[in-house]
Amino acid sequence: MGKKPATYADLEALPAHVVGEIVAGELYASPRPAFPHAIASSRLGIELGGPFDRGRGGPGGWLILDEPELHFGDDVLVPDVAGWRRERLPASLDVPALTLAPDWLCEVLSPSTRTLDRKAKLPVYAREGVRHVWLIDPVARTLEAFRLESGRYTLRATHSGTAPVRVEPFEALDLELAYLWDEPR
Repeated sequence: MGKKPATYADLEALPAHVVGEIVAGELYASPRPAFPHAIASSRLGIELGGPFDRGRGGPGGWLILDEPELHFGDDVLVPDVAGWRRERLPASLDVPALTLAPDWLCEVLSPSTRTLDRKAKLPVYAREGVRHVWLIDPVARTLEAFRLESGRYTLRATHSGTAPVRVEPFEALDLELAYLWDEPR
């Protein structure tokens, strides 16, 4: 007899110190991120939030969220940072989780989530139509930018080092990579 698919009740039963997700019926429980991961994720939200979410020094028009819970059918995913163009959002966001795929999201890779992020979650994001995905590795100090084309992700650019870069869909901003890697600016 096969293994029973994980349910939302399985997620709720997890201890508070882990992040739970369900992908293709399998429950994944990951430890809270280590500091390099937390720094990169938090600082990315700070960098994008002002110009794109609030419209300060940038075009605005986005909702940028840290660790939103996304429900796609039976899959429950929690990307590190995600963004929706405001014109696509429903009138009310008074919901426990979003079922609308983001326009962009970022997964910050760590040793415990690297395979989950690349192998299990990327196909779900493609199936749901997430147009732009970034994968950030704070230890290797890389940012990979992917775009969804014909149902598959195409690597558009890989950035490393500390120089400011412009990355789609946020080309209006010089993204300071050194800030994401916790280096002095």
